Amino acid sequence: MKLSTPVSVQWLSELIQSEIIGNQELFITGVNEIHQVEKGDIVFVDHPKYYDKCLNSDASCIIINNKEVSIPEGKAILFCEDPFKAYVQIVSHFKPFQLSNTAISPDLKMGKESIIMPNVFIGNNVTIGDHCIIYPGVSIMADTIIGNNVIIQSNTVIGSDAFYYNTKKNRQDWYTKMPSCGHVVLEDKVEIGAGCTIDRGVSGATIIGRGTKIDNMVHIGHDTQTGPNCLFAAGVAIAGGVKIKEGVTLWGQVGVNKTITIEENVTVMGHSGVVGSLEAGKTYLGFPAEDASIKRREFVWIRRIPELWKKVMEDK
Repeated sequence: MKLSTPVSVQWLSELIQSEIIGNQELFITGVNEIHQVEKGDIVFVDHPKYYDKCLNSDASCIIINNKEVSIPEGKAILFCEDPFKAYVQIVSHFKPFQLSNTAISPDLKMGKESIIMPNVFIGNNVTIGDHCIIYPGVSIMADTIIGNNVIIQSNTVIGSDAFYYNTKKNRQDWYTKMPSCGHVVLEDKVEIGAGCTIDRGVSGATIIGRGTKIDNMVHIGHDTQTGPNCLFAAGVAIAGGVKIKEGVTLWGQVGVNKTITIEENVTVMGHSGVVGSLEAGKTYLGFPAEDASIKRREFVWIRRIPELWKKVMEDK
């Protein structure tokens, strides 16, 4: 989440009642979580396992519960006992919950010749381009950006909260929701089928690239970003933080694990499970998804196991 104006680390320190260590002259331009950080961002970390990753990331300021860490030159840390609580306080300050009192927010910005059918919900600060069609029952949540010539079929939800939790097993409630302050971008000529769900970013953008076509009942997790001209068939489920490059095809009921990359012009056959990053220009099959030509030979040998076993027993 980018801030409308930069704020000083001193002001943030006062807001969350923390101690500044390091560069006290910093100004912060964004709030982010570790997978999306950029220069100028503030991020939190509350587990030693991730200290080094956060401290050596692009983040300029780190909210942390250990003041003895080594601080990279030019950066600052804000020391406090509960970094997650401090992060939530900052997000809530700059992105407070806004109640919607009408089905379509009066601040909607919509281009020429776009059509919104009955029973559509559109939240605050939404932009819709030219020549779009929004079918009945669609929900477009706050801050969504929709390009030109976009089609969204009935009962799809764009911009629902990220499925993202701060996990601590030493407390009564293991999972505490991280507030979603990101948004969704649908670029030009995107088509979304019926009953789909596309989650907003935790702190950045979930992006569906230009010309991508999505079938019915597809889920796309927070902060996933697709390149142009992808094709996702019915039942595809993509976890959060996935990078999908140009021209990728995912056939029916493919599942994709979080924070991996699928390179250009990959095809994944139906019912496959993608658990790791995939190389460009190949066809993949199975669980875990592997090169389809190798996987098909494996299937042939699996079918031959009873015959081979019978021969072994006869030879005895």
